[in-house]
Amino acid sequence: MGDVSISSRRAGVALAALTALLVSGCSTDPERPRPTPSPGGSSATATAPSPTAGDPAARAAALVGTLADEDLVGQVLMPYAYGSSATDVSPGSAAGNRALAGVDTPAQMVAKYRLGGLILVGFSADDPTGANQATTNVDNPKQVRELTTGLREAAGKLAAGPAPFLIGTDQEYGVVTRITDGVTLLPSPLAAGAAGKPALTEAAWRAAGTELAAMGVNLDFAPVADVLATRSTVIGSRSFGADPTNASAQVAGAVRGLQSAGVAASVKHFPGHGLSATDSHKDVPVISQSRAVLDRTAFPPFRAGIDAGALAVMSAHLDVKAVDPGTPATFSHKLLTDVLRGQLGFKGVVITDGMNMPPAKRWSPGEAAVRALTAGNDLILMTPNVGQAYDGLLAALRDGSLPRARLVEAATRVLTMKFTIADRPTPEMSTLNSAEHRKAAAELAAAAVTQLRGTCGAPVRGPVTVTSSGGREKTRAALTEALTAAGVKVVPSGGTVVHLVGYGDGTGDLRADAAVTVAMDTPYVLAGAKSPTLLATYSSGRASMTALADVLAGKARPGGRNPVPVSGLPATTCGT
Repeated sequence: MGDVSISSRRAGVALAALTALLVSGCSTDPERPRPTPSPGGSSATATAPSPTAGDPAARAAALVGTLADEDLVGQVLMPYAYGSSATDVSPGSAAGNRALAGVDTPAQMVAKYRLGGLILVGFSADDPTGANQATTNVDNPKQVRELTTGLREAAGKLAAGPAPFLIGTDQEYGVVTRITDGVTLLPSPLAAGAAGKPALTEAAWRAAGTELAAMGVNLDFAPVADVLATRSTVIGSRSFGADPTNASAQVAGAVRGLQSAGVAASVKHFPGHGLSATDSHKDVPVISQSRAVLDRTAFPPFRAGIDAGALAVMSAHLDVKAVDPGTPATFSHKLLTDVLRGQLGFKGVVITDGMNMPPAKRWSPGEAAVRALTAGNDLILMTPNVGQAYDGLLAALRDGSLPRARLVEAATRVLTMKFTIADRPTPEMSTLNSAEHRKAAAELAAAAVTQLRGTCGAPVRGPVTVTSSGGREKTRAALTEALTAAGVKVVPSGGTVVHLVGYGDGTGDLRADAAVTVAMDTPYVLAGAKSPTLLATYSSGRASMTALADVLAGKARPGGRNPVPVSGLPATTCGT
């Protein structure tokens, strides 16, 4: 797949042997020589082993050998922070940071806890993950770039400064998209599943990765590898669909695309959140399916992501009855170490889902962090209290309840991932929302449009009136503009009704008089629609509305296939 995939495989092979050599080499000795910042913001130590150029695992091992306990603990923590700047925050953000970590600014948090990374968080419309988004620190690309630059300047002064600072976010596209303004917006994963063309998915996600890298983000908590075996509203259109084979190809394409741009992919939510409709932001979902069903349904997309070279896998707060009943996967050694590593062969970084979610908050932040690390996670994400998690890990290390080998192994994996994506030139900000990137998104969106009822590709009779449930003025305006550009007259009322439904809508949001009903999220609601023509775009972005307009105007054939079963409707009326 490219340099990142090849390097990740090479790093994984060397990691176990290197970790064993390091277990006795870390010390809290205050006399150990400390790195000093270089003019460029990184740091080096005269007495430290020289990292082996081109070998991420060897570079990680050399650096780990110089780190104190406090540095090792910091490397396995990836909290969120309040504030849209690294060093200049509002009084409210300062108060939030003090409650979270006892500091005022994100840069101070990085310095105090010697952090290995930080997650950028935010709110978006129709976001099923909103329950654990305590704040927002993404506004626009320029602001994100300045924030990430400031965070890296703070991290460059640390002992682990030679390794790139991890800055991650949930840029899944569709309903979970943290950075929405000024960037190329891809159609949802479910739309990619409907398109069924992994090459288009890879090209689109390469464009997305390039834009993330330009803004200073080097870890994307995506793609979602969950097979949508249930009508899960928390996963929904975040999934590539219900068919494990199709989803596997799409996951692999997204991983290759992201990582070819120098952004680490984290496939999620292992072992498969789509097998339960329960929202883990509220409770612990129970996965009751047999191990045979897991092997056949849930695991293939994760295997595909691993085979594509994914540098990270995110564990989930799921109770998997067939493997470790009563223990959420995040804290299950059987699932993370025995199954994910032992049976699926994953060598990279395992990252927890948000530790500020209720299933992880049954323990104190310190105990939860220790339990997660002991189970096999390498990076603790979004702890509800940074200081308590940091102190808890240190205390467990010193009293022996957290084996030094486990911490060294985790920190080495994290640093190996960092060095795997290091030394890449940062793309120019001018690449954001470029014509080339918009074309990649448009091609994927066009291939996704699906006709589930009516004559395939028949143009709508104009003039057209565009309506929608729940407002959605921006989406209606985008479709109106695209229809007009395609030569279809749009009128405020009295025309042929094209009705849009989206995330969270049910049968009560349908229109009985609509000639065309369009599902812009999961298409289940179409089962109750009476319209003679049913279409699905699975996404409401501008690219999807443009593709829809071309189909409605009779200028394009809807070539997608519905990637989830809907009662009473075919996957497509447009043949195979």
